[in-house]
Amino acid sequence: MKVTPTSIPEVLVFEPAVFGDDRGFFYESYNARQFSQMTGLSVNFVQDNHSRSAKNVLRGLHYQIRQPQGKLVRVISGAIFDVVVDIRASSPFFGRWIGVELSAENRRQLWVPPGFAHGFVVTSESAECLYKTTDYWSPEHERSILWSDPALAIDTEKLGVIKTDLGEAWKSLTGLPFVYATWSGRDGAVDHEQVVALQEARRQGVQDAPLIAREVGGGDAAAEA
Repeated sequence: MKVTPTSIPEVLVFEPAVFGDDRGFFYESYNARQFSQMTGLSVNFVQDNHSRSAKNVLRGLHYQIRQPQGKLVRVISGAIFDVVVDIRASSPFFGRWIGVELSAENRRQLWVPPGFAHGFVVTSESAECLYKTTDYWSPEHERSILWSDPALAIDTEKLGVIKTDLGEAWKSLTGLPFVYATWSGRDGAVDHEQVVALQEARRQGVQDAPLIAREVGGGDAAAEA
């Protein structure tokens, strides 16, 4: 197994060692011990998901305000353009996105840590995706970001006609009802100005207590970023 950091170092691309001959091929798609040794992470995958989508179907960008999920994504049929967005407000990469082609042919896997929004567009006639998650799906805590948000500037024009079901639940990055960081113990809503202030403080070397996920207008801190 080969692992390559992306331009956001916590987001990783895995490429398995494939053993093939005239009978077919074999490879380990996941090995917990090897994953831990190569990443330094101790994760516990609790759910496996399998989706099939037609060409140009867009899924995402999704994240959960509680029970944030890490995801290990791969494709077993077809191809997708897989996108992750860093929504950790304390991160120097906050608001930055990266895209990776995952296909049955290249057999790559993408590690999406908690604290990132995730989605994909199908670029083949159809695609089947498998992904492991570190926490359970929680529909009441799921939120979405618009792919077309100008703040992200994701180049979707080259992807063709995108088929999706966009509703009022989809938010722009600057209008997020939630970010994965704020001052610990701070009361009140987290807005974009607070995010910018926190980023600037971080750049100036201000160290803070553990960063906490919080939803605008709602309740107690939810999860450590």
